[in-house]
Amino acid sequence: MQFKRKKLWLATCLLTLPMAIAMAEDAPKSVNEQLVDTLTTLSGGPHAGFRANHAKGILATGEFTPSASAATLTKAAHLQTKSTPVVVRFSNATGVPNIPDANGNAFPKGIAIRFQLPEGEISDMVCISVNGFPAATPEDFLGLLKAIAASGPEAAKPSPVEQFLGSHPAALAFVKTPKLPPVSFATQPFYGVNAFKFTNAKGEAQYGRYRIEPIAGAQFLSAEAADKTSPNYLMDELPARLSKSAVKYRISVQLAGSGDVINDPTVVWPDTRKVVELGVLTLNAMHANGEAFAKGTMFNPLALVDGIEASDDPILLARPGAYAVSFGRRLQSQ
Repeated sequence: MQFKRKKLWLATCLLTLPMAIAMAEDAPKSVNEQLVDTLTTLSGGPHAGFRANHAKGILATGEFTPSASAATLTKAAHLQTKSTPVVVRFSNATGVPNIPDANGNAFPKGIAIRFQLPEGEISDMVCISVNGFPAATPEDFLGLLKAIAASGPEAAKPSPVEQFLGSHPAALAFVKTPKLPPVSFATQPFYGVNAFKFTNAKGEAQYGRYRIEPIAGAQFLSAEAADKTSPNYLMDELPARLSKSAVKYRISVQLAGSGDVINDPTVVWPDTRKVVELGVLTLNAMHANGEAFAKGTMFNPLALVDGIEASDDPILLARPGAYAVSFGRRLQSQ
């Protein structure tokens, strides 16, 4: 019942959001609103009916089958013994609806997984294609975006973004991360940059971050091959691949070790940390009504079930609010 009340509360908030925005036009904007505004500016928007970030995407359907080890970590219903239907959205970064798939600005790629539980309940998982994030707080992330927006060709040197990167090592490291276009979404690993608290049936709790590994293996294009791709090569390749065979990923959780920072997504944990397999995600078809579903759906990383709780990571806690602002505007523009 608690989860259903949360769903009702969220639905009410989203339905009243346009009215709240209209009433607060003269009030100072929240950080979440400013994040959406700045992302929209950077994309040359607004683009009616599209997300402020990860605007270009494609949806598939399938199922998730948990492994035996999942129950040792969490009592979450979809991570026990039965398979759960899923809807999965892959996407490019930025709010540009037609950004070429191999463009460096389309990095990081995104994956959003909706687990469709009994009685209409849901649980969402949202990850990106790089292990880490450029900012530890929403305010710092906004500072980075505003610095980028202010650093046009005519900006004095050092430009605002150069100044920002010079004083924010995590953002600089993120920007320097190689932007390798994947051969396919089916060969792209994804990472949960935010930590969650997992509790099993015995009451044992541990913090961890999601990892999603393609069973086909991580495969990327060379710079030469990327230059020869069509603008929609990823969006075209996945339907062709699924028409021949299923696409599979192994979903796991990397556990925090003693002393690991759990509330800062800029801090990457060592690869030596223990990893617990949750199960296998299998995609077998494209979504029959993908575009309409995407435009009418807000994936929410805090849509959680008993056995999984949010950490106090400020970026994680801010994400649903920013998504709701973008979602509300998307609904208004349709």
